[in-house]
Amino acid sequence: MLDFSSVRSKTRTMNELAEPLSTTELAKLSNEMTDTVLGLIAECDDQAVVFQPVDPDANDTFASNPDEVGIAWTLGHVIVHITASAEESAFLAAEMARGVEFHGRSRYETPWESVTTIAQCRQRLEESRRICLASLQIWPDTPNLEITREFGSSHINAKAQFIMGLAHADSHLAQIGEIVQQAREAR
Repeated sequence: MLDFSSVRSKTRTMNELAEPLSTTELAKLSNEMTDTVLGLIAECDDQAVVFQPVDPDANDTFASNPDEVGIAWTLGHVIVHITASAEESAFLAAEMARGVEFHGRSRYETPWESVTTIAQCRQRLEESRRICLASLQIWPDTPNLEITREFGSSHINAKAQFIMGLAHADSHLAQIGEIVQQAREAR
């Protein structure tokens, strides 16, 4: 899997990390991330999906309901969140690779409350894998890497935009592991 530590420590930019990657390698990395998450939840049951973990750092500033800002996310919530982020990054990257200027977010997130079974989590991960891999098929043979968009204090191109979804999922792996562990202990 891609190591994002140099980007997180600000010793390397996302563009620098993404620069040598081909669409074939982006697909491989996307598969690896999905397989990693599926591995983390491999032994989970439906109870683990809706288990309410303890997370003293819970702070969802983007919650649509103010009452949900401080709640710890369930496994189902994290799964729909990381898949929505991966798909958003993949779609934006495909547009940028085709020379389309960034024109805003492209995001849909399955309502987390509707994901209550491990089968739904696995289905959502596999569906997201299919969507992200398909998005790479619409990249031109020579992607436009001159089109960039502002992200934080830098600008990212299509390749960096695609791996932003992977970086986001990577940032939630420890959280997924913690939820799975707490759910196992609660059984």
